[in-house]
Amino acid sequence: KSFLSHTAYLSCYFSNSQKTDIKDLRVFWQKNNEVVHEVYYGQEIHNNLSPKYINRTKMDMDKWTLQLLNAEIVDEGQYKCVIQHRDKGSPKVIHTSECSLHIIANYSQPEIAWLHTGELKPSEYLNLSCSSSGGYPKPEEITWLISHENTTHSHTPHMDFSQDAVTKLYNVTSKLNVTVPTNTPTNITCVLHLGAQLGSLVSVPLGI
Repeated sequence: KSFLSHTAYLSCYFSNSQKTDIKDLRVFWQKNNEVVHEVYYGQEIHNNLSPKYINRTKMDMDKWTLQLLNAEIVDEGQYKCVIQHRDKGSPKVIHTSECSLHIIANYSQPEIAWLHTGELKPSEYLNLSCSSSGGYPKPEEITWLISHENTTHSHTPHMDFSQDAVTKLYNVTSKLNVTVPTNTPTNITCVLHLGAQLGSLVSVPLGI
């Protein structure tokens, strides 16, 4: 995983247990049959690189790790590392491995907004929206928590989302329609669930 616009680190998972000199090795990285990076017998060469990777990659030959600079959402996917050894003049593949790159972009803190005007009256319907923007990947859901006295109810209505055609970042919104509580202070919060490994983001509570 890598954050958007940061450096992604892709490992070749090569131990080099034979302590082979890098001058006898050819290392290249591929994605969808495009050449991402190439180290040709100790020298980095750029002749065969796909244009989108030129000046964006560096290979750490001590750690056998490729650095992909300024990672973008379009960089997501499977990368293959291939290592060839020059043996009696003809190169022979001695190692291949694959790794999968996922990009993360932070969502803004969810924000609750009123969707109606005028005075609130008990037992009327209260229309609210919860929005968050500029994140990636698409989140799982938005949950609303309505707390009064010692009880909390949760609602998970439909989540609307849009994706920017250029940046590929998501904006998400959820709408809540509940009756106005009578004579009971109430707190309403919305929670954006990003997935098991990414956790969740919580709005500032709205007090009624």
